[in-house]
Amino acid sequence: MNNYETVFIMNPVLSDEQMRETVKKFTKTLKDHKAKIGNEEYWGLKKLKYTIQKKNTGFYYFIEFEAEGDIIADLEVQFKRDERIMRWLTVRLDKYSIAYADRRRKRLSANKKEKEEVTS
Repeated sequence: MNNYETVFIMNPVLSDEQMRETVKKFTKTLKDHKAKIGNEEYWGLKKLKYTIQKKNTGFYYFIEFEAEGDIIADLEVQFKRDERIMRWLTVRLDKYSIAYADRRRKRLSANKKEKEEVTS
């Protein structure tokens, strides 16, 4: 089993429901291939560095997962076939990247707890 991160950019004209359906489709694909999803983050609507498909913005979504290597080809085919996806990138994590991802996750959860305590 290898650790991977994938980030994909969805078309900015999608409604919230269409965006959730798109994310659910790809997480279901991962789960169907027995991948263990460790972390998911919605990064929101961001301005693109350069125009993609005549669009200047896009919805970013991040998924960190553990799976066998053969799942990546299936996932990339689905990204290519889905018109709602403008760009994607999947990378395999080495031991240093895994350690960094763990520290990042802990830092994000600590920040989230602090915000919840302040608002309470």
